[in-house]
Amino acid sequence: MSPAPAAVPAPQPPPDPGPDPGLDPDPDGRGAPVGRRLVLGMVGLGAAGLVAAPYLQSGFEAFLGAASTKDPTGLTGLLPNGGGFRYYSVASSVPARGPENYRLTVDGLVDRPATYTLDALRALPQTRVVRDVQCVTGWRVPGTPFEGVPLTRLLDAAGVRPEARAIRFSCFDGTYTESLTLPQARRDDVLVALRMQDEPLSHSHGGPVRLFVAPMYFYKSAKWLSGITLTRDVEPGYWEDLGYDVDAWVGRSNGRDDAPTV
Repeated sequence: MSPAPAAVPAPQPPPDPGPDPGLDPDPDGRGAPVGRRLVLGMVGLGAAGLVAAPYLQSGFEAFLGAASTKDPTGLTGLLPNGGGFRYYSVASSVPARGPENYRLTVDGLVDRPATYTLDALRALPQTRVVRDVQCVTGWRVPGTPFEGVPLTRLLDAAGVRPEARAIRFSCFDGTYTESLTLPQARRDDVLVALRMQDEPLSHSHGGPVRLFVAPMYFYKSAKWLSGITLTRDVEPGYWEDLGYDVDAWVGRSNGRDDAPTV
């Protein structure tokens, strides 16, 4: 047999010599011209981004809020959020409550214990307070509006007994508690809040009802508020049992020097 013919390599294109050294591709140093269509396209994308941004931000906040209520590690609180808030929950999950099943009790050392539905709280005169929200971990959200019932109104309606000197707050997450002295609770910037940032309180922000203690670090503003109990003495709350200050004035407690919120 004759040997097979040797393979002949396919012809290759000549190497690219590159730009002609005699030609300057950018003779005036201004760069390549940008086409009108490209400019218009970039402007259009920017405008679309501005329109979509609030919806994207709202969706991201909702995602973080929902995740935080099912995150016992607290790691969701470390994620950045353009709204400025961080989401914390000390319970493994927190079921939502609404008008049909929300209740707030006022009891303990009072003459007239009471239970409020969400509709009953909404029917009471509301107060609006605009203050910075300051977390003891360092983040701050300036000029945040809260609306709700002044706590002192509920205390007066219940008839606080002379021996009562403090309040214990409980929450329907089944875990979190907080405390205030009676003089602290009677400040006009302490609310049983139903609205934040001119919207009803979302579940992730502690709704439908939370405490808002304007001059103190935000851990005092207990989320998912369900109980107000008058006591003889201060009973330290959840974080206070873990070392946080019981009196949590912004800039004057927990070793921090943040600017006061009042």
